[in-house]
Amino acid sequence: MTKVLLVDDHAIIRKGMIQILEEAGTPFDIGEAGNGVEAIQKIRNEDWDMVLLDIAMPGKRGIDVLGQIKSEKPKLPVLILSSYPEEQYAVRLIRAGAVGYINKKSAPEQLLDAIQTVSKGKKFINATVAGLLAESLVDNQGDDDDQPIHERLSDREFHVFLQLALGVPLTDIAEELSLSVKTIATYRARLLEKMKMKNNAELTLYAIRNKLIE
Repeated sequence: MTKVLLVDDHAIIRKGMIQILEEAGTPFDIGEAGNGVEAIQKIRNEDWDMVLLDIAMPGKRGIDVLGQIKSEKPKLPVLILSSYPEEQYAVRLIRAGAVGYINKKSAPEQLLDAIQTVSKGKKFINATVAGLLAESLVDNQGDDDDQPIHERLSDREFHVFLQLALGVPLTDIAEELSLSVKTIATYRARLLEKMKMKNNAELTLYAIRNKLIE
């Protein structure tokens, strides 16, 4: 039986995913972790066939958990399950080692298809993600100066940039990442300098023009 570790900080999401799998009659043994630290502990203590990983978790974020999994157990497939649109994180996470990216808003049939595909040792790349990967390959053929500015940001900088562009207050970003407000303010100042922008409104406009947010 395929052992799947479901990592999400919302119990209702975990319950919903388990229900989808049970109703489909799939032979999966589901384990649960409510945060990144718990997930790493379970991955170290048990053998798993795949991991379903949310990226928006307080404390140790999903992208950090992914990096640690790839470092400690590089052959363990990780499927990203996220509420963020593919345009925001899919390419970045697949480059970091994820075998697929599925939006939580997808129909249950699509979620099930993604899980079954990965459980068979394959990657799950839907049409949206395939298009984004193709675009990124074209962009990478040019000089670094030709790349969009946001592609040159670190993972942490990119996350803070998106949150600022969405109008999330510094205090909320700091709480989500378990950092001080002062640290987030430093990230903001660095982002504005790197992106040659003056304020959050310009960050938002850039994100909209590049289809990173709606």
